[in-house]
Amino acid sequence: MNRGVATLEARVSATAQGLRLDRALADALPDVSRERLKALIASGAVTDPRGHVANDPSGKAIAGGLYLVAVPAPTPSHNEAQDIALNVVFEDDELIVIDKQAGLVVHPAAGNADGTLVNALLHHCAGNLSGIGGVARPGIVHRIDKDTSGLMVAAKTDRAHEGLAKQFHDHSIDRRYKAIVSGQPAPPAGTVDAPLARSPSNRKKIAIVPGGKRAVTHFTTIERLRDAALVECRLETGRTHQVRVHMASLGHPLLGDPVYGRTKQAHKATLETLGFRRQALHAARLGFIHPVTSNALAFDSEMPADMQELFYRMFV
Repeated sequence: MNRGVATLEARVSATAQGLRLDRALADALPDVSRERLKALIASGAVTDPRGHVANDPSGKAIAGGLYLVAVPAPTPSHNEAQDIALNVVFEDDELIVIDKQAGLVVHPAAGNADGTLVNALLHHCAGNLSGIGGVARPGIVHRIDKDTSGLMVAAKTDRAHEGLAKQFHDHSIDRRYKAIVSGQPAPPAGTVDAPLARSPSNRKKIAIVPGGKRAVTHFTTIERLRDAALVECRLETGRTHQVRVHMASLGHPLLGDPVYGRTKQAHKATLETLGFRRQALHAARLGFIHPVTSNALAFDSEMPADMQELFYRMFV
């Protein structure tokens, strides 16, 4: 792990007057969880724009102010390095790009104490991962769902983490997914601009909620299939379950999606025959500016075998 302390600058929005400090900082630092920020505030690691220590997470934020957040190096935790196979697409001293297999959880959480991507990265990178995300999420800048496959980038150093997080926050990352959806979108291309938040009726689900976080998905039909379609979804924002919720809102949920999909009878036999038990979603392209060298990097990943087989079975 990196040693020492990383200092993050958090510019609180001018419209944040009256917001709790932990909420305002979470909005300004989307790569750091709100719970992590609460703990940092309570420990005296946050300095307000007047140079005073801000140690009350529920205190009111100073709108438009610049806060300094001191993030200590990660300390040993229950995370253990585990020799889990990784498909490494690119790696240097600052970051690593991997093509994640479906079924691999990104970081430890309730019900998944180990066997995660974090455990695999700790082994592969010999512990050299950024500590900004906290001890539970070393190196993690963004996530994709357990049962979604495809490209992810992780940070080895704090400077890489900060540079990547800024690009995610600015929505300058090129993120494109391939999805096999039920039905055929009409028109075949378009944009879904609908805010997302936790569902008021089911906290385990994400829903389109007025006042939620802005979420924008641009979709294009690549191939018309048998009462289905292969679509490319380009993310302008990157919210939890964004593609799944947005496509379902159009009446075209992802095939195999156990949460947001309603599988048509005509598709059930195909999914059961193939043993396809996940949402048909793959992070196919990832492009960004290297946060240290400033080189433009772009990576593409073919759909994994299970999605390719589903695709060919769905041809008209």
